[in-house]
Amino acid sequence: MSVISISKKYRSSSHNFSRQSYAFTGHPRMSPVTYAISSAGGSKFRGARSPLGLGMSGGASIEGSLVAVNFNWSLMSPIETGLDPEIQRMKAQEKEQIKTLNNKFAHFIDKVRKLEQQNQVLKTKWSILQGQKTGPSNMENMFKVHINSLKKQLQDLGQQRVRLESEQGNMQDLLEEFKRKYEEEINARSGRENEFVLLKKDMDEAYTKKQELEVKWQDLTDEIHFLMELYAKELRELQADVEMSNTPVVISVDSSPELDVDSIIAEARVQYEEMAENSREEAENKYRITYEEIQEKAGRHGEELRAAKAELNELSWMIQRIRTEIAVLKEQNAKLEADIVQAEEQGKIAVVDATEKLQKLELALQKAKQDMVVQLQEYQALMNLKLVLDIEIATYRKLLEGEESRWALGRDGVSAEHTPLSTITSSAIGVGTMGAWGAAAPPGFARGSGCWPCACGPGCCSVSRSLAAIQGPGHRR
Repeated sequence: MSVISISKKYRSSSHNFSRQSYAFTGHPRMSPVTYAISSAGGSKFRGARSPLGLGMSGGASIEGSLVAVNFNWSLMSPIETGLDPEIQRMKAQEKEQIKTLNNKFAHFIDKVRKLEQQNQVLKTKWSILQGQKTGPSNMENMFKVHINSLKKQLQDLGQQRVRLESEQGNMQDLLEEFKRKYEEEINARSGRENEFVLLKKDMDEAYTKKQELEVKWQDLTDEIHFLMELYAKELRELQADVEMSNTPVVISVDSSPELDVDSIIAEARVQYEEMAENSREEAENKYRITYEEIQEKAGRHGEELRAAKAELNELSWMIQRIRTEIAVLKEQNAKLEADIVQAEEQGKIAVVDATEKLQKLELALQKAKQDMVVQLQEYQALMNLKLVLDIEIATYRKLLEGEESRWALGRDGVSAEHTPLSTITSSAIGVGTMGAWGAAAPPGFARGSGCWPCACGPGCCSVSRSLAAIQGPGHRR
């Protein structure tokens, strides 16, 4: 039984592993195997059969140094094939350690694949963002046009406001003029009403005088009729007395001329009738003159009254029309003031809305720029990380190739042959356990068919899947 001491040192950008030592058991009939594990996702193994026993050397360092494996050739003598509990325990421990390392290796490979996918996604986003560079400028021009249109609307509203204010001033002047005319008409109406009162007073006085004259005329007429009746009665009484005095009367008179009573009575009657007729004519003339004067005054005052009434009606109609026009102008003025207030409010709301939209768009543009800067920084960091990982992978590949070349050329009498990655997995993992089985693989495991720890075929665990991804579809098993 031979014991091999292997010293390994791993160092990468995301993991730091300390120096570890492993002890493996081998069989004299098993060929020595050389292996190296790279943190970049690649491994290369070279092996050669030798009758001397199991020999192993491995190591990789990003710093450019290799740790040599020292062989104790005295321990390469054949051993007994008996089972040792300590050996079984060491085998199990080594198997678990190798599984842990293989899982870490597979996790690292998955992480590299995810980073490459994220890199592709960021490249796509970056190309999309570069293609959308003209968007903000068009948006800014659109908002500038909208702001200019709003400013133009605001100027139009200002001009309309000035025009409406001038119209309002004209309406105020017209309203003041109508008020002045209305007051003048009110004053004229008051004057006409006063004149009408005076005319009515004069008319009342004339009517009263007319009534008095009519009463006087009636009294005079009654008096004339009474006197005429009285005179007629006296005349009849005298005639009756004369007719009844049939007895002769002897009257001694003077020898003066005879007194003609009939002629005296006739003369007195004629004089009385003339006086009555004169009085009647004089009364009628006076009454007629007074009545005509009263009729003339009444007609004149009636015409003035009718004219005053017509003028009053006309003034009332004009006052009503002016009141209607004033009410219409007040309504128009109120409507114009409401339109002005509404236009001012709409202008203020439009300006505030445009300002808010502009601020929101500026904030959105600023946020988009900040997000783009952050994405660019993340993309740059990922590119830097990818560059570091590519450098590490290239370094590991060169170290492994150099180590393989050195081992292939430095070993005397040893012919090197290339072992595929599917066989490397089984050799690397079973280096400490195949010694117990001899030169043959464990039961249920065929060389190159899968991973040895579980012996269930290719693709059964993360290690085999990672190695298959690294090998690619063109690798021959």
